[in-house]
Amino acid sequence: MTPPAKGRTPLPPKRKASKAVRLLAVGAVGTLMIAYCAAVFDDDEVVADCVDTTTQLADGSYVVVDDDYCDDGYHGPRGAFLWYYGGKRVGSRVMSGTTIRPGDVTITSRGGKEIQRGGFGGRGSGGS
Repeated sequence: MTPPAKGRTPLPPKRKASKAVRLLAVGAVGTLMIAYCAAVFDDDEVVADCVDTTTQLADGSYVVVDDDYCDDGYHGPRGAFLWYYGGKRVGSRVMSGTTIRPGDVTITSRGGKEIQRGGFGGRGSGGS
């Protein structure tokens, strides 16, 4: 390194961000996301609520309806009814869950209806 010219302050050396550091950060975030998703359904059992998806409220919650509305054979005059898995129930509403059916777990409604038995490749039914 050559000495700076008279009257000039030397510039600090430029730091280069390592690609390895970025890759490590991306890998860490990915690992945390996988761990979080696994923790959401870490049990062998998941509770589900039947919801009317046309009644989503401003806070993202859904109104819970009777389990019979989510049966495969139900054809009612209104609404689109789905099972909402792993949600937090607050009164007659549920939130913080998903409409995506988790696999390899036993799913029961809060009313006790078995929706899906656990096991690899198991196919659930709407209950009987």
